[in-house]
Amino acid sequence: MPSKDKLLAQRIYILLGALFITSLVVSNLIFQKFFYWYPLDIEIFGSKLFEISVGILPYPITFLITDLISEIYGKKRANDIVVVGIFASVFSLLIVYVSSQVPATSWSYVDDSMFNTVFGNSVIAVFASMLTYLFAQFVDIQIYHFWKRLTQGKHLWLRNNFSTWFSQFVDTFTIVFLLCSFGIIDWANFKGLLISGFLFKVFVAILDTPFLYLGVFLFRRRFKLAVNEEIDLA
Repeated sequence: MPSKDKLLAQRIYILLGALFITSLVVSNLIFQKFFYWYPLDIEIFGSKLFEISVGILPYPITFLITDLISEIYGKKRANDIVVVGIFASVFSLLIVYVSSQVPATSWSYVDDSMFNTVFGNSVIAVFASMLTYLFAQFVDIQIYHFWKRLTQGKHLWLRNNFSTWFSQFVDTFTIVFLLCSFGIIDWANFKGLLISGFLFKVFVAILDTPFLYLGVFLFRRRFKLAVNEEIDLA
């Protein structure tokens, strides 16, 4: 690959990594607000379908990005992004903790009480999210490349959806379980949030499949990649 193309590929990789880290960190910080989306008037275990945390909105983007990186840059580069995301989560946790220890001035628009209400559970949230993130992202990458090897780079929709569905169930189950265990969410909402969260992520995974196809198509066209060929940034 010409040096000019390799430089462009490196810049795009950095951009994708930045989007990934931003989506991950933001999802950890905004999780305490819940919203509802009622396309169907259905209750599951006493909870309305799709009563879910706003933290779920940016989180599926991380799986789309790791699938795109896995497809174009390979397994190692995808794992590298996951590791960087862990450090970013820990660093954001440290910043939030230090900020909560600094007393607010009397004229501060956001006082200590308001700040702790919004970010007070962020330590637990980031810890729980990091555990689920470790499991889910590495599971997603492993399953993605299993199907990629099995299909010899064909049937992109299959590995995108199968890897994401399984890893998102692991993610949803673990995060809801931990948040209930820490007392942030009542156990009465566990089953409803688990099913709603998982179904919502499955729905998003189906919707993002065309975007993955578009991304892969643009990469292959720009860098003249054959099916199953990856960009080597070394």
